[in-house]
Amino acid sequence: MSTNDDFDPIFKALAHARRRAILDCLKKEPMTTGGLCQHFHDMDRCTVMQHLKVLHDAGLVVVTREGRERWNHLNALPIKEIADRWIGDYAQHAVRMLSSLERDLGLRNKKETT
Repeated sequence: MSTNDDFDPIFKALAHARRRAILDCLKKEPMTTGGLCQHFHDMDRCTVMQHLKVLHDAGLVVVTREGRERWNHLNALPIKEIADRWIGDYAQHAVRMLSSLERDLGLRNKKETT
């Protein structure tokens, strides 16, 4: 299990609304840095690249290069790891409760029909 310190860069990256908006764009499809700059026309290229660096350093963006183009891809794995750490146990408990409820209802239905 990771320590809180392992998640600090992820939380820092997600704390800024602009970076979350960038991730929302990348969720739909990978984009070039130029494409992101066009999407966020109120930020200059340098600012977009600074946000991308924070996202990349946190492991939330993976960069590939094709010629002169820099393609940015969402890496949702760090977010899933956070969800698994803090929500996973609750989700498992909810599934057990639903399973138990279904079983109990099934038993009741059998008793009612007999």
